[in-house]
Parts: sequence; structure tokens; C-alpha cells
Amino acid sequence: MPLLLNCDLGESFGSWTMGMDAAVMPHIDQANIACSFHAGDPLIMTRTLELAKEHGVRIGAHPAYPDLVGFGRRSMNCSADEIKAMIMYQTSALGGMAQSTGLSLEYVKPHGALYNDMMARESVRHAIMEAIASFHLPIRLMLQATPQAELHRQEAQERGIELYFEAFADRCYDDDGKLLSRTQPGAVHSKEKMLAQVKQLNEQGTITTVSGHTLPLVADTLCVHGDNMEGVQAIEAIRKLIQS
Repeated sequence: MPLLLNCDLGESFGSWTMGMDAAVMPHIDQANIACSFHAGDPLIMTRTLELAKEHGVRIGAHPAYPDLVGFGRRSMNCSADEIKAMIMYQTSALGGMAQSTGLSLEYVKPHGALYNDMMARESVRHAIMEAIASFHLPIRLMLQATPQAELHRQEAQERGIELYFEAFADRCYDDDGKLLSRTQPGAVHSKEKMLAQVKQLNEQGTITTVSGHTLPLVADTLCVHGDNMEGVQAIEAIRKLIQS
């Protein structure tokens, strides 16, 4: 199956505008919609859902730590019960609004620090999985595709949920399959390297690491960014590439 394209959207707040949602939506398959803990508000959520419905885009909740000032990029020391409750709260909010718009919520993709903590800490990942398993409708969890994919799949199966494995179009990978830290040179690809990585991943199911090794990477969906016109143009180029 060709790679799906997913993008974080609905991240405006009040009179503050973030991203180019209307320009991005026609070119993606999955919209990860902010649920007001790191960005977004009820009106923005409504407008983003309506935009997704107009373009036939699948919708997912994009929950975060309660960190509006820090845009959800700061880790918080939360208990498993707190994590389960915040995931359920945000997912239920978007899921209810989606249902009222004539849409069905399909998955959850945690945002920012919560996503990073999920990948690094088993306790956080299990709490998120358990929250999703207890949701009143069957929904998937989106998490990073890594060499530990089989372990993550087994964890999900034990809880009766399915996964979307996500790769990143514009990020360089280190030799153990993790994203190279943004503090390192070359962590974010140029447009040319980004398109080469997408082509390799789509056709061969592999990526080339920072040191030049070839690493298998099984991914269902590709994260793209539409924060500016250059990003939107990159998404258009990626879409053409994976459909060719």
C-alpha cells in the first residue's frame, strides 16, 4: 500500500494563526487535530473538522500534555492515571465534535513531548494504549516506526488495539532508527534529501542513516508539515512522488 500522508493541523488559537490548514488539507490523507491542551480551541477544532470533511480526509486526535504556553513541547511528570485521563478527555472532545460533524474519529497521535515520552518510556506508552483501548469506539494509535516495531505491535495486540507506524519525511535518522536530534547538524533534510528519503522509503521500505547505513523501516504513514508555503509545496511534491 502507498504511504499515507499525515499532518498536524488545527493548531491556531483564538486570534493567533498557526499553519496553512486550508492549503494543506487537499494534499493529505490524515489530519492530526489539536485538542486544546497545546493548541486549538473549540472554534478552531470545528473549522478544522469541517475542512477535513470537505476534502475527505481521515481525522485523528492530537492530544498533548496540558501545556498551552509551551506548545506541548515540555515533558511533564504525570502518573499513568493522569495520562490515561488526559488522553481520554481530549480524544472524547474531538470524537464527540467529529460525530456531530458527521465524521468518525479514526486514530490518536500524541503531540510533542507526550509523543517523545511515549517512544522513550514504556510506562507512558502503555498508559496511552490503555486509554485508547478503553475508548468507546475502536481507534488506532499512531507512533513512530522504529526497529522495535514488533514489540510495539505486540503491546498493542495485548490491549486489543491497532497501530499506524509513522515515518518522517524531512528528518534524518541515526543508526538505531531514532530521529537524529535537532541539535545535531543535518538533522533536518533539505528538500532534495527529503524527496530522496521519501522515494527510498516508499519503494524499498528502507532509509539511509546519518552514517550511510541502510536500515529497514516499515511505515504506514508519513508525517509532513504545512507551516508555510514552502512546506505546502513540499507536501505537493511528496504526493506526486508517492503516486507516480
